[in-house]
Amino acid sequence: MNQLAAMEAFVRVAELGSYTKAAEQLGLSRTQLSKLVMQLEEHLKVRLLQRTTRRLHLTEAGERYLARAQGILQELEEAQAELHQGSSQVTGRLRINGPMSFGLRYLSPLVAQFMAQHPELEVRLDLTDRRVDLLEEGYDLAIRIGNLPDSSLVARQLTRCRMLLVAAPAYLAAKGEPKSLDDLLHHQGLRYRGSGGNVQWQLGERTLTMAGPLESNNGQVLSDGAEAGLGLAFQPSFLVEDGLRAGRLQVVLADQVTTSLGVYGIFPVRRHLPAKVSLFLDFLAQAWGDPPYWEKDIVS
Repeated sequence: MNQLAAMEAFVRVAELGSYTKAAEQLGLSRTQLSKLVMQLEEHLKVRLLQRTTRRLHLTEAGERYLARAQGILQELEEAQAELHQGSSQVTGRLRINGPMSFGLRYLSPLVAQFMAQHPELEVRLDLTDRRVDLLEEGYDLAIRIGNLPDSSLVARQLTRCRMLLVAAPAYLAAKGEPKSLDDLLHHQGLRYRGSGGNVQWQLGERTLTMAGPLESNNGQVLSDGAEAGLGLAFQPSFLVEDGLRAGRLQVVLADQVTTSLGVYGIFPVRRHLPAKVSLFLDFLAQAWGDPPYWEKDIVS
């Protein structure tokens, strides 16, 4: 029996409350995972988990062992991270989460480049606009844009992006170009609906409730709608750069709308950040730049 592998299997099952989720995180079949936990129980000569048809329960011995096992695994990970501080090569598996539209355009290509530089590294990249729980879902880091309310995580700002108010030239020619924030209330507004249900525009200190024909939980949809002349869109620069460069969109009220969002790397609290995470964050920060390369020539 590989005692370390069995210990990690037990810890993942206990933390997630599920053999299926734990097996997925560890890249094992459910049968392999179950066998490791049973081997550990046989080795320790105690029952660690009570299995029922509906859920798993830790035994008293399991609760005591879990606390010790978590500490051992954490110490081992930190020892490995400390040993590899300053190393230019990384190995193992890196689990990354990022937002969908930004991830496809600006994260995915850099992941591929980073892996080419570190051929022994394996990466799992999941893209979703849902706010994930890094610890529960087993991610090493996440890329997030905007506010960061979760104090149980550490954040490193990698770059920033401007929020831009844009519209198609044809729309502005037909409806007139707004000269002030108050003028916006007479225009069609394309609205982003996030998981919190907020469809308002936060323009600096002003909050506007806009009306318009299009609402979506994906910013690319709104950018496409703006290019089609459906109304004004208030979008991050990385979603509208192509339209602006091609002349399909133009910035409105640039001198009055100055909202900026941080682009962060988020990771669990550790005494020593694993080399694979630290080097990848350095790589992203250098590649994106600050101000970011996608704002070159479109934002003054």
